[in-house]
Amino acid sequence: MQLTEEATLRSLFGRMVGDEKHGWAAASTLHTIWVLYDRVLNVSPENIDDPDRDRFFLSKGHGPMALYAMLAAKGFIAPETLDTWAQLGSPLGLHPDRTLVPGVEISSGSLGHGLPLAVGTALALRAEGRRARVVVLMGDGEFDEGSNHEAIAIASRLGLDRITAIVIDNRSASLGWPDGIARRFEVEGWRAATVDGRDNDELYRALTQEPDGRPQAVVAEIRPNREGSAA
Repeated sequence: MQLTEEATLRSLFGRMVGDEKHGWAAASTLHTIWVLYDRVLNVSPENIDDPDRDRFFLSKGHGPMALYAMLAAKGFIAPETLDTWAQLGSPLGLHPDRTLVPGVEISSGSLGHGLPLAVGTALALRAEGRRARVVVLMGDGEFDEGSNHEAIAIASRLGLDRITAIVIDNRSASLGWPDGIARRFEVEGWRAATVDGRDNDELYRALTQEPDGRPQAVVAEIRPNREGSAA
């Protein structure tokens, strides 16, 4: 990340303590969430209720701290709200709640829910004649859930080219897939790319390709850095 990002997103992220077991799960999404909200998604506090806004679904909802920090950085929530993280009465729970946190599109955390919800949302938007994007951020461990296999299959058959699935690959999946995660999408007719999950420019290029009639998957590979962290 660049210095300006270090001074905002990381400092905001650091205000939340108390869920260390999911710290890596959240830290591994920092670069992707920054690129999405800073350079890609058409969503802001000003158009939060606009039916033509882009939708971001955090399927990886057991690690929501990076999303909370980003929402604070972009003005969806007050930065001081982060100090109440996971406390009694705080809107910022261990899993995000769409009824409590402005900018949170789905209540998530149970693995395997985000992509099926994205498919349904993309179908509804297409029925309304809207071109809004639906971007869902997943963890590689979610592919142990059968619901994702069904969602991958139907999305390509229905030509849902406004869906982008971003998979944070830190090799935490139990079962894996022959030839890797990108191949899992490609065999079902998706366009897929694998990028360095810490390279903002690689992420940006992958996330801004012109639609070609197929849903898109971007696999963001994360490997521990020299300090042993995924951030």
